[in-house]
Amino acid sequence: MKKRVLTGINTTGIPHLGNYVGAIRPAIAAANRQAQGESFLFLADLHALIKCHDPETVHQSSLAIAATWLACGLDPEKVTLYRQSDIPEITELNWIFNCVCAKGLMNRAHAYKAAVDANNADNNADPDHGISMGLFCYPVLMAADILMFNATHVPVGRDQIQHLEMARDIAARFNHRYENLFVMPEAVVDDNVALLTGTDGRKMSKSYGNTIALFEPEKALRKQIMKIVTNSQAPGEPKNPDDSAIFDIYRAFAGAEEIAAMRRHYAEGISWGDAKQMLFERINTELSTPREIYHSLMAEPAKIEAVLQAGAEKARRESRAFLAQIRHAVGIRPLA
Repeated sequence: MKKRVLTGINTTGIPHLGNYVGAIRPAIAAANRQAQGESFLFLADLHALIKCHDPETVHQSSLAIAATWLACGLDPEKVTLYRQSDIPEITELNWIFNCVCAKGLMNRAHAYKAAVDANNADNNADPDHGISMGLFCYPVLMAADILMFNATHVPVGRDQIQHLEMARDIAARFNHRYENLFVMPEAVVDDNVALLTGTDGRKMSKSYGNTIALFEPEKALRKQIMKIVTNSQAPGEPKNPDDSAIFDIYRAFAGAEEIAAMRRHYAEGISWGDAKQMLFERINTELSTPREIYHSLMAEPAKIEAVLQAGAEKARRESRAFLAQIRHAVGIRPLA
């Protein structure tokens, strides 16, 4: 089978620098090279409903994320870019997989177990308090996302490897029970992908409130960078770049010579204010053109919608035909 790479992006927030460095930039570079085979990229708006119950947030996040990928150079002619909810075959396959998947498998899912542990720690009489079926069955929908297009490779963080193993289990169960229709997807974990430090020194994450927004205007971007927490070392004192959030973010955007030069500046006692200014200038240089494109796209959502609808039609040409095979295999077929 041709190599197929599939990536989903949860529509629960506005992209930040960590998303850009860790997922957006490397995925676009790989997709546009086309050397890896076919690429499927989707907005996971159905998954978003598990955690986000604010309709406007889901809607605006979908717009912002699509605009971000396009502004950063994704070529929709070279990939299949679509919104998850525009592919009804995925939700039907999700139900079929629910009827194949063992409940015990879902009991072992990390997210569900963590929620149960939190309830037990709070001495809640009901260990399932506040846990929706969406959270419990999340891995089944993820399996439908992956297997609907028989993706062979799925880039994930280490915390998502279990979900790929579950998708393989579900595919194997279906193939054994009905017909050998699904390939076994492989998790792709790139340990070289940068995990940025946030403004408070912890991993950059929306849940920590320590992110730097990707496409803020210049003044707002500089203001966020100037808020990065540093120690009390004064100008002139040698500083350790490997213990600095400023340097950690800088090296994700700079080339080898720039990184070496910044290390020298640290050894020579650069002030924190000057280091932050250099970081701002380096990031702003890379993002200024994409920022203009992003804001232009955000002002014309109909253009983005047209791209997503074209991608959905491309995806559905395949999903409709494949679901017909799946339906036939499970016995849902015309009577005559």
